[in-house]
Amino acid sequence: MATTSRPRRRIEPIRALRAMRSLLRDPDDTPLVFDIIDALSGNTGERLFRRFAGSSVGARVLRERRDLLATLGDAARLRQLPPGSLGRVYAEFIVREELSAQGLFDASMASSRRLRDIGPDRQLFGDRLRDMHDLWHVVTGYGRDLLGEGALLAFSFAQTSNPGVGFIVAVAVLKAGDAGARRVLFAAWRRGRRARWLPGEDWEALLGQPLDAVRRELRLGPPPTYQPVRSAGAPAMA
Repeated sequence: MATTSRPRRRIEPIRALRAMRSLLRDPDDTPLVFDIIDALSGNTGERLFRRFAGSSVGARVLRERRDLLATLGDAARLRQLPPGSLGRVYAEFIVREELSAQGLFDASMASSRRLRDIGPDRQLFGDRLRDMHDLWHVVTGYGRDLLGEGALLAFSFAQTSNPGVGFIVAVAVLKAGDAGARRVLFAAWRRGRRARWLPGEDWEALLGQPLDAVRRELRLGPPPTYQPVRSAGAPAMA
């Protein structure tokens, strides 16, 4: 069965600390984020998968072998969706931020995380969770600036309780330049606690719906207002 338990994974704190030191030197090095999360996640992925597989949406996604990366990579189809819909706004976000749905996949593969045979169902869920990251940027309203990324990670920690994500957020809180930035991070965590469980949502069905309606359905509320903090590697259009 797809939900059969897997062996518990080992925590690698030294690997995480090394990656964090490098990430602090270059916050645009996305593969390092995957390294930190992978090193500290332990059995988090298994716990999240079992919750997903036990839901009606999750069971349907696994049965239909959905590929969220392929759906989000079809820019022409997304641009044909109604103005203001989640999918259309996502397509505009991707252009503005000089991204692609393939980008996170490439970054995850460029990280030094060990390749493990986890089975097709768990692989599908893990890929899906990774590929929905930029969708979460759009629905939450957190940008891809440094503070926006930190806020989305705080939101994600509330949603997943992943220790690797929590470690990055804790460092972000400690390194935050002022109390206002820390308030944004804590507010994002509280927002993630109030929201519906986003890993288990039917994102394919939500893409054609008005973004405001999606935010209401997911209990996200209006997007927050904050002062973006851009890194040196941020795209000029953004």
